[in-house]
Amino acid sequence: MPLDRARARREIGATTRLALPIIAAQLSSVGPNVVDAVLAGHQGAHTQASVVTGVNIWVLAIVAGIGTMMAVPPTVAQLDGANRRNEVGAVFHQALYIALVLGLVLGVAVWHASPLMGLFHVVESMRADVTAFLHAIAFAAPALTVYFTLRGLSDGLSMPKPSLYFSLGGTVVLAPLGYVLMYGKLGLPAMGARGSGIATATVLWLEMLGFATYVLLHRNYRDLNLRSRMAPPDWAKIRQLLHIGLPMAVTLLMEAGLFVAVALLIGRLGETVSAAHHVALNVAQVAFMVPLGVSMAITVRVGNAAGRRDAQGVRYAGLSGLALVLVTQLFSSGIMILLPGPIASLYTNDAAVVATAAQLMLLAGVFQFADGIQVASNGALRGLKDTRVPMGLTMFAYWMVGMPVGWYLAFQHDLGARGMWMGLVAGLSVAAVVLFARFWRISGHANWPEDAGSTPVPFHT
Repeated sequence: MPLDRARARREIGATTRLALPIIAAQLSSVGPNVVDAVLAGHQGAHTQASVVTGVNIWVLAIVAGIGTMMAVPPTVAQLDGANRRNEVGAVFHQALYIALVLGLVLGVAVWHASPLMGLFHVVESMRADVTAFLHAIAFAAPALTVYFTLRGLSDGLSMPKPSLYFSLGGTVVLAPLGYVLMYGKLGLPAMGARGSGIATATVLWLEMLGFATYVLLHRNYRDLNLRSRMAPPDWAKIRQLLHIGLPMAVTLLMEAGLFVAVALLIGRLGETVSAAHHVALNVAQVAFMVPLGVSMAITVRVGNAAGRRDAQGVRYAGLSGLALVLVTQLFSSGIMILLPGPIASLYTNDAAVVATAAQLMLLAGVFQFADGIQVASNGALRGLKDTRVPMGLTMFAYWMVGMPVGWYLAFQHDLGARGMWMGLVAGLSVAAVVLFARFWRISGHANWPEDAGSTPVPFHT
């Protein structure tokens, strides 16, 4: 396919315009984790290590929820691209059934997640506070899954700004609320890690209720008939959504689970090393929100092209988004490599934590490009509703390469936290290669399924 420079520029421009508010929304959505880490860090290494260990377990619920509900954006985007907006409301209602059941299941799982700390030998002094955090935040799981459904609807319709507004608003509310509950202000007792969990759960419910009200009342959604009476569960539509969403959830869990397992294994090295790891990881997570936001825009652009049956448009959308991601990763990598110490000092006053976190941040800077390529490629594949093969590829990269390499270097060669982070570099690098190869191969074909589980039909090339 010869390069059409004008078309590439148009696609990059369209992806950029769509991605910018999504990126801002992603950065705002990770804001609560940053707020929790900073507030806990200035209360001491013990509270910081407890809160961020709890957050890392909570992240498993987040990625399970967002992964499953990621079936909504490409489905809505393809319907929108095919001028079938009248079908969007029915899809959204069925997605809500999934979100409500999934939210209840995740809430119960988070409440009973404490045994994970024993499995990974997290130091005993942290376990009570981690459990208190998890018990508080578990009640927010249904709000989380419904929020992701609302966000998937808006993003799939190329209207990402509402996600930005409500994520940003939630972060603004969390900072003072978390401070009051954690430190015991306004006559309340100091609740530490438990206060952090209560504050975060409260904010998540407020975000969901605000977003739901906006979607039901705003004119941009009026033609979707979202306010009509919900039909009974349509098992065929639910199966279609789960057919797309569950592999996405497993894919994200493979990556997030790797990071969580690394965090829990590092927890056996003591509070100082654990706190340093979580500082570096939090910085890497914030940086990851930028390529993840571009990836979500790629999903919509690829989904729109697929809905139009435009094979060349699929490849232009995927490769243009990948080019944008490489630019963003150049910036984040440079910041982490050049300024690790000053960044770590924003999180804590503990000199030992800052020094160790700065070392780990150098390794985070190294894997920025691999992380960007793998998430961009996954976003393009999601736009084509290709989720099952990527699930297997990521499972191999993260758990057959990343975890064994990290464990071997950390505990057999006594490299500690640095060894585990070298494993992350290895796993993400393999994922980047195999996922990009997958997109390159299938984007050159002229047949993809119009709906999940359907027979491939030819595109107009």
